[in-house]
Amino acid sequence: MADFQTRTYGASAGLAIDEGLRAHMNKVYGTMSVGMLVTAAAAWAISGLAVTTVPGSAEAVQISSTAYLTGLGEALYMSPLKWVIMFLPLVMVFGFSAMVPRLSAAAAQLFFYVFAVAMGLSLSSIFLIYTGGSIASTFLATSASFAGLSLYGYTTKRDLSGFGSFLMMGVIGLLVASLVNLWLGSGALAFAISFIGVLLFAGLTVYDTQAIKVNYIQHARGGDAAWLEKSAIMGALTLYLDFINLFTFLLQFLGQRNE
Repeated sequence: MADFQTRTYGASAGLAIDEGLRAHMNKVYGTMSVGMLVTAAAAWAISGLAVTTVPGSAEAVQISSTAYLTGLGEALYMSPLKWVIMFLPLVMVFGFSAMVPRLSAAAAQLFFYVFAVAMGLSLSSIFLIYTGGSIASTFLATSASFAGLSLYGYTTKRDLSGFGSFLMMGVIGLLVASLVNLWLGSGALAFAISFIGVLLFAGLTVYDTQAIKVNYIQHARGGDAAWLEKSAIMGALTLYLDFINLFTFLLQFLGQRNE
């Protein structure tokens, strides 16, 4: 897999694969971008319903000098429901991976957008913690970083397949450390998790982009349109998760907290 040239199939076949690859990657990035917009809209809308500037009662929970949680906000962020919201996207990812071979391309795409809404619900609390300006600036910084990393993964001739198991082991370790720190509440550990998280998901962005490209090239001559359609959706989900995780870890460094 060291050489990703498609011309080895012959001039006409190679050109067809190159054109198909460009269309495939456009589908991946397009689906991912729509998913990001759905997530952002869901997070913003839900946070707007969860916060008010006028307390509904004397017992209303104050989260800043001018903001209070509504009844919905208290249910989402202060009741046991918060654990469901926190882990729902993770459960959906595992479920999607198990079901995708049996789903049609249309059903897989619908599931992806439902997942994007669930992720928006899970991320809505960042609007309570960080200022809107710092969220926007971190999103732009993440977008620029992601674009550069993904471009490198797409264009490099270096075989990155050997890094996959190392990166996934790192993600599992990061997940375990994050769960442990939910109870420990260690600031030093949180900083270390954020720093390692940025590095891991930067690496995964490069690795996953190349993997999507190579996967397409290896299967393109089979002509299975349904498989290629679902492969584009799975690729979009993979890069979407890389972007979201890169954004959330960077936000912990760059985000300015509400007063």
